[in-house]
Amino acid sequence: CQKIRQAGMHAGIALRPSTAVECVFPYVEAGDVDMVLPLSVEPGFGGQKFQPAVMSKVCALRGRFSHLNIEVDGGISPATIDQAAQAGANIIVSGSAVFGSSDRAGVMRKLREAVDKAAFGTSAASFDHFNDQQGAQPMSLAF
Repeated sequence: CQKIRQAGMHAGIALRPSTAVECVFPYVEAGDVDMVLPLSVEPGFGGQKFQPAVMSKVCALRGRFSHLNIEVDGGISPATIDQAAQAGANIIVSGSAVFGSSDRAGVMRKLREAVDKAAFGTSAASFDHFNDQQGAQPMSLAF
């Protein structure tokens, strides 16, 4: 982890849906990782169905580590993003829902609105104002 950080990068751990979330606690507590990625699908290929049971891992991580970056990737769409954002994920990745849509801009707008609503209670809030007031990590959305 130190070599990763010395190279100017952040260290993270990904969890398969079947991996117990508690296995990453010692690494987070020791400060060895900057981000945990509970995968909401099995790794390997896109287009899989979102596994909502994984959101309990996100809740456990957010409840224990308020400033940890928690990323959710897999099956994220306008129909599932609220679950990930409300569970405490502050980094959201969406691939198939965006790139498989004929209205990519519309899907991205819906995803952004859901992220903003979960982070700020409204889609009109300012990331800078929220961070100044709360001291929390901003939410990010990646496509």
